[in-house]
Amino acid sequence: MNKTADYELTIIVPVFNEEDNLHRLEERLSAFLPGSSRKACVLFVDDGSKDGSLSGIKDICLRHQDFFYISFEKNAGLSAALKAGFDYAESGLVGYIDADLQTEPEDFNLLLQAIDGYSMVIGIRTGRKDSWFKNAQSKIANGFRRMMTHDGAVDTGCPLKVIHTDVAKRIPMFKGMHRFLPALVLLQDEASFKQVPVRHFPRVAGKSKYHLWNRFWGPLADCFTYRWMKRRYLNYKIAESNID
Repeated sequence: MNKTADYELTIIVPVFNEEDNLHRLEERLSAFLPGSSRKACVLFVDDGSKDGSLSGIKDICLRHQDFFYISFEKNAGLSAALKAGFDYAESGLVGYIDADLQTEPEDFNLLLQAIDGYSMVIGIRTGRKDSWFKNAQSKIANGFRRMMTHDGAVDTGCPLKVIHTDVAKRIPMFKGMHRFLPALVLLQDEASFKQVPVRHFPRVAGKSKYHLWNRFWGPLADCFTYRWMKRRYLNYKIAESNID
C-alpha cells in the first residue's frame, strides 16, 4: 500500500512542460483539498518534462503532505500518464484534472455528489473559453466519436473526471485512448457514467500540447481502434476462490 491508500480520492495531474503553471496549481489545489467532500490527495505524473516542471513538483510535494509525484524517464503521452496514475493510486476514487487549470478543482465536488451511483462522473465544459477553431474541431471530433462508440458522451475532452479506482484499473489504455474513457468504462459489465456541467477558463500560462493532428485527425483514427477493442474486450466474474 502506498500513501494514497490513506485517502478517499487521488487527483491525478499529468504534467508535461508546465513550469509556468505550477505556482497556480499549488495554490488552487492546496486551497481545494480542505474543502473537498472526500478526503483527497494530489498525484502529479511528470511526463518526462524538459523544463523545470519536475523540480517544481518536488518542491511542492515537500511543502504539502497531501501532494505526491511519480516521474517518467521520458515523455510517454497523456494516456500513459493517466494509466500510471490509475496504476499507482490506492484510494477508492481517482480524479483527473489538467495542469493548465482550464477547469476548476472546486468543481470536483459537483462530480463527487453523483459518484456513488455511477462508475464514473465526467464534466461538460460550459461557456468554453477556447478559440472558435479549437471548438469547431472538438465539436466535429466529438460527433464522429459518438457515432462510432455510441457512448452518449457530450464532451470527452473535458479534463475533469472522477472514477472508481477499481473501474479505472480495468480500463484498457493505449496511446490516444484518454479521449475514449467513457466508452472504455462502458465496456465493463454493469458500468455507467454521468455527465455534469462544470466551469471552463482560458489558459493563462504555458502552451497547449494539442494541434490539428492530435486534436482532430488522430482521434478520428483512434475510433477504429476502439471499435476493434470493443469486440475483443474480456469480461468475467469470479464464482469461487480460496486465494484469500
